[in-house]
Amino acid sequence: MGPSQKPNVCGRLSRRALGFFSRDAGMVQRTNLGILRALVCQESTKFKNVWTTHSRSPIAYERGRIYFNNYRCCVSRNSQMEEMHRASVASEPRKLYEMPKCSKSEKIEDALLWECPVGEMLPDPSDYKSSLIALTAHNWLLRISATTGKVLEKIYLASYCKFRYLSWDTPQEVIAVKSAQNKCSTLARQAGIQQPVLLYLAVFHVLPFSLIGILEINKKIFGNITDATLSHGILIVMYSSGLVRLYSFQAITKQFMQQKLDLGCACRWGGTTGTVGEAPFGIPCNIKITDTPPLLFEVSSLENAFQIGGHPWHYIITPNKKKQKGVFHICALKDNSLAKNGIQEMECCSLESDWIYFHPDASGRIIHVGPNQVKVLKLSEVENNSAQHQISEDFVILANREKNKNENLPTVTASGRVVKRNFSILDDDPEQETFKIVDYEDELDLLSVVAVTQIDAEGKAHLDFHCNEYGTLLKSIPLVESWDVTYSHEVYFDRDLVLHIEQKPSRVFSCYVYQMVCDPGEEEETTDKRSKTDHNNFKF
Repeated sequence: MGPSQKPNVCGRLSRRALGFFSRDAGMVQRTNLGILRALVCQESTKFKNVWTTHSRSPIAYERGRIYFNNYRCCVSRNSQMEEMHRASVASEPRKLYEMPKCSKSEKIEDALLWECPVGEMLPDPSDYKSSLIALTAHNWLLRISATTGKVLEKIYLASYCKFRYLSWDTPQEVIAVKSAQNKCSTLARQAGIQQPVLLYLAVFHVLPFSLIGILEINKKIFGNITDATLSHGILIVMYSSGLVRLYSFQAITKQFMQQKLDLGCACRWGGTTGTVGEAPFGIPCNIKITDTPPLLFEVSSLENAFQIGGHPWHYIITPNKKKQKGVFHICALKDNSLAKNGIQEMECCSLESDWIYFHPDASGRIIHVGPNQVKVLKLSEVENNSAQHQISEDFVILANREKNKNENLPTVTASGRVVKRNFSILDDDPEQETFKIVDYEDELDLLSVVAVTQIDAEGKAHLDFHCNEYGTLLKSIPLVESWDVTYSHEVYFDRDLVLHIEQKPSRVFSCYVYQMVCDPGEEEETTDKRSKTDHNNFKF
């Protein structure tokens, strides 16, 4: 059987225009993204640095939008994404909106991008457009139009604590607003007064906004806990000893909710009457646990590191001993049994530790990243024993390194004495290509890997695209800016855009935007060749 031909982009566009696809509602979108993937990985396609900017405040990126000045200024890329029959034209991003200046107390501290759900009837036509859900420093929860910056809804949370963090409990459906931890003052500690409430969690269904409740996390109930969070309907409680405990939030709500509260409705609480969600009344804490709730699961792990994923459910921990750092155990959730080959330890000598996580593509695989290799592991049933599962390598991505010929050679002194070296180069030595970031582009089904090499005084980085199924290298994009390994970096690959955010000392943030383009010189050369060949070989 001969080698498979590359997808013919022109042919696929023609088939799409003529309607040669199944009646599956998502088929057109998958066809579009397949065409885009072919264009992205094409040899003549380049990624051009079209815009660079700097800021004194943090820079955030979400779904094609770049946020500055604590989310008050939004810049959007110019992209031909929705018209993939046209060549992508590189241009600077444009400002979508800039909200009016505000006081320090009105500053946006955290935000999430909400996008319209499928199959739900919403009360207002504007609800079908993307919104930014934002938390301000003075405890207001805002819904802001993602295209105009107009405030569409606002909810006052409370005055009895300082809310600081936003996260998805259930993505695009339920949000959790977490307060800062209550700290005892020096005088209170000296007087032996303890602060029983560690923090609060306010939980909402989004669009239309509806309150589930505000939960109090109390040390009198859970003991000497250090943190708590909510994820996928599970309350996760952490202890300084490394212990992690899981509880059902639904069961807690059902058992311990004192009173059902509705936003915008009058309420009498603690002798005070007010409107729920409006200042100054806010939202009372209506879920107070008075007894230890039923425990779903507990495990001990170094630094409380704990992940759940895979098919069937497994979890990843590091044994709770400092000498075990860098050793990962993969165990079945149903009975805590260790999977066959479930102890994963990367053989490397480096200053920075390796990391591991469940693959975000929902395949049940696991990604293990070290300084010089990326292992993609798969979870499968043991032959003749369906009750047990095993870990095996699916594929490995290796850094491009040349063996240092002088690394292990002995040194000969002037007297002729041979001196052997007792050290070797670290696996994350800056002069060798080292992996720094690994991410997954779900729409194009590509793994993106950032590799960095120190050349003379500055580091140079490139972003590689690998086939998510086989690990094959499909494209490499050099980043033109220097890469300092001592700075904090974020790299986003989103369809036809690459974005690099860098945090320098003294809170200076830089943003580098790359746009997909077709190299003109190569395009002209390709056009000349096309005129001499059959039109069926047309690729772009």
